[in-house]
Amino acid sequence: MDEKVLYMDRVATPLGDMIMTSYGEALYGLWFQGERYEPGEQELDGARREPDLPVFQETRHWLDLYFQGKDPGFTPPLELSGSDFRQQVGRIMLTIPYGKTLTYGAIARQMAGKMGKKQMSAQAVGGAVGHNPISLIIPCHRVVGSSGSLTGYGGGMPRKVWLLEHEGIDLEASGFTIPKKGTAL
Repeated sequence: MDEKVLYMDRVATPLGDMIMTSYGEALYGLWFQGERYEPGEQELDGARREPDLPVFQETRHWLDLYFQGKDPGFTPPLELSGSDFRQQVGRIMLTIPYGKTLTYGAIARQMAGKMGKKQMSAQAVGGAVGHNPISLIIPCHRVVGSSGSLTGYGGGMPRKVWLLEHEGIDLEASGFTIPKKGTAL
């Protein structure tokens, strides 16, 4: 049985370096360095540095377009990980358009429908959103609280604010507020 090889590389962005990982064909992870759930040294131990991997080149192109203020208009191949629940939440986040937001509650309602339940906990959805392993491309920064609170972001609140404003969202006019307390400020 062939053992899967983990490839990795780093890419510079206006918000700091990001780490990319892949098992060869699809993007497996994309984190800001210092992000709450960034892979540690042990997780990356043995990963092969491979800047020319096609999926890394495609991801760099996506990031270049994004940071130029453009909707990239495509998604690099992704390998969603985690539980089936987390993967389904990730697929919902992929549907949030550039420059728009969606609430945890709205995602919970979609998940309840998919699972044939009357309701779903927005907190359960929050856990899945918070553990998103592919930052920016799976746009967890576009998920907000139903009260207008920007709530947490694994990359830190200053990055979340920057990303939303970068996408043309007027936070004040939209009634969004930045929480004063929380785990991901």
